[in-house]
Amino acid sequence: MIAIIDYDAGNIMSVVKAFKYLGCDCVLSRDKEVLLSADKLVLPGVGCFKDAVDNLNKYDLIPVIKECVDAGKPFLGICLGMQLLFDESEESPGVKGLSLLPGRCIKIPDNKGLKVPQIGWNSLDFPRESRLMAGVPEGAFVYFVHSYYVSAGNFSDVCATTEYGVTVHAAVEKNNIFGCQFHPEKSSEVGLKILKNFAELA
Repeated sequence: MIAIIDYDAGNIMSVVKAFKYLGCDCVLSRDKEVLLSADKLVLPGVGCFKDAVDNLNKYDLIPVIKECVDAGKPFLGICLGMQLLFDESEESPGVKGLSLLPGRCIKIPDNKGLKVPQIGWNSLDFPRESRLMAGVPEGAFVYFVHSYYVSAGNFSDVCATTEYGVTVHAAVEKNNIFGCQFHPEKSSEVGLKILKNFAELA
């Protein structure tokens, strides 16, 4: 069973629908026992870094998330959910992320004639092989909506990049921790392939 963590994030139902379309057994919950009993977990998210952290604290979900990750359960952060995997964000100075991976979120520069937020399709490059991106062709297009991007502390954690004025760390994978800055649930067949890869992890 895949548990999608319910903490009043913006893109939750589209993530639920994508997994159900793939035929996955999934549940939307913030109940500790449900989350701890799940095989895999997904942390979606759209909006402000601080608001997301506040909601995770409001529902006392941070200790549950860390317990699940420490237990080795595959854990996927999507969009803001990926940013929350890291230490901090320029969007919300002084607010601590989950610190499951080292790194921080930085504002996309708006001095290169590019619109911020980035909204639209962009292609992926793969610096290494990964389970999350298995079978996804180099240069595949996925859908982004973001004003901040992850700068991972260890580039070895990065499994996909894209270019938007800067090199954006578009996806990460380390052991049982995975993240996509883009929205796989809105990225057509490519996105469904990525979600299927996650759902089929041992």
